[in-house]
Amino acid sequence: MSGHSKWSQIKRQKGANDAKRGALFTKLTREIITAARQGGGDLDGNYRLRMAVDKARANSMPADNIKRAIDRATGDNGEAEQYEEITYEGFGPANVAVIVAAMTDNRNRTASEIRSIFNKVGGSLTPVSWQFEQRGVIDIALNGHDPDEVTLAAIDAGASDVSSPDAGAIVVYTEPADVERVRAALAAAGHAPLSAEVSMEPTTRVELGDERLARQVLQFVERLEELDDVQNVYANFDIPDALMEQLEASVV
Repeated sequence: MSGHSKWSQIKRQKGANDAKRGALFTKLTREIITAARQGGGDLDGNYRLRMAVDKARANSMPADNIKRAIDRATGDNGEAEQYEEITYEGFGPANVAVIVAAMTDNRNRTASEIRSIFNKVGGSLTPVSWQFEQRGVIDIALNGHDPDEVTLAAIDAGASDVSSPDAGAIVVYTEPADVERVRAALAAAGHAPLSAEVSMEPTTRVELGDERLARQVLQFVERLEELDDVQNVYANFDIPDALMEQLEASVV
């Protein structure tokens, strides 16, 4: 699992303050609205909407907020905003490749904000998607289950790969089109996923063993993530576990 994925998990475990939680709810609402507009409001028939709602629930978004977002997208009053999905690519500090997935109602504003962050660290916007592949990613907490049992259940459900980033969880990888089917099969087998999404996974990685450089890259990624229009940031850096533990201790 990449350093970025580890860092994201750490931040989730530590929790977020009210301001950051409000910003997260805004991003989750945009995803729910866009998914419902594109595929309808039925969670069983719209796997993108189901993943968006599951992610919202995992982040403690109130059920009323979720319902309102779906109603806004599927109602006849045209209340819901229209968002354009745009992807930006480039290199950040340490030549780390980054893909930024944005959802915006103002393309010029979003492009300007993202370009500014890249420029401040000496980065550049340029194609890097060849260093990534699209995969379904399902996180599962073992909760006392035998990891071999969960791994076999994932393989039986159609997983293409399984990894164990730590003793208490496994990560299941699928083809993008199979993520919802595998998620549902695992849930039915008693292994409810913590999250399920289609992600851009790096095929090559930049190892960051220097603390100063690791912090610089993490701060760069966090600045991108904090932009209102940015939904996801994918990066190909990796940080050794020992160094990640030091960085984790500094998270407040």
